[in-house]
Amino acid sequence: MKKITALMLSSAMMLSLAACGGSASTDTASSEAASSEAASSEAVSTEEAASADAAELTTVTAGKLTMSTNAAFPPYEMTTDSGDFEGIDVEVAGAIAEKLGLELQVDDMDFDAALLAAQNGKSDIVMAGVTVTDERQKVMDFSDTYAEGIQSIIVPEDSDIASADDLTGKAIGTQRGTTGYIYCTDDFGEDNVIAYDDGLTAVQALNNGQVDAVVIDNAPAKSFVEANPGLKILDTAYAQEDYAIGVAKGNTALLDAINSALEEL
Repeated sequence: MKKITALMLSSAMMLSLAACGGSASTDTASSEAASSEAASSEAVSTEEAASADAAELTTVTAGKLTMSTNAAFPPYEMTTDSGDFEGIDVEVAGAIAEKLGLELQVDDMDFDAALLAAQNGKSDIVMAGVTVTDERQKVMDFSDTYAEGIQSIIVPEDSDIASADDLTGKAIGTQRGTTGYIYCTDDFGEDNVIAYDDGLTAVQALNNGQVDAVVIDNAPAKSFVEANPGLKILDTAYAQEDYAIGVAKGNTALLDAINSALEEL
């Protein structure tokens, strides 16, 4: 505007040129202002919609999103030396809670108990590297997939087990209630599968020679092998699966809100 004013004071010719330039500049400024206003309005509308969605949600504890988990499943959920919770699932749940205008509360328990807590409405969600299965879909609803998991086999470095086929007749350690336990009991029989409260205990049993192999998700398998020299992960995957967030059956309002947040994330 200062430039246009200066040109207008110079001469009629410069006034004419300035008017042309001023028109283009004004059009651009108006367009930019309109775009900025539209973007601002859209952001406000999105925030208002998120606030409205959060206001309509009924959670276990008002103002909080309660997540049940088993915090012994690195890198998805684990406990720090100071007793805090961290990991992929914790971060994702925290981001979802923030988008819903809620505070995340993490409740640590056994894996089976974490699933039951969500099923029975004792927690709002369960996140613990939970795989979607037909059986679980009968008792709870699941969000869209947010990660892919692989069931891996951990064995001692000098083991003669080279693939899943070699697990027949072997003692297999798994975490109780997980898909690793379900798959192994289906494929090799319950007598050959030993269930432990968490993956770390199963790996300790492997180190102590109490089992011949451990079947567990690949991400924690890597963490356990790194922390336990003398163990290795077989190259071939035992199974591939999808991770999702579990909620109580029929809680469509929360499920829709979670899926909307996941899509934005």
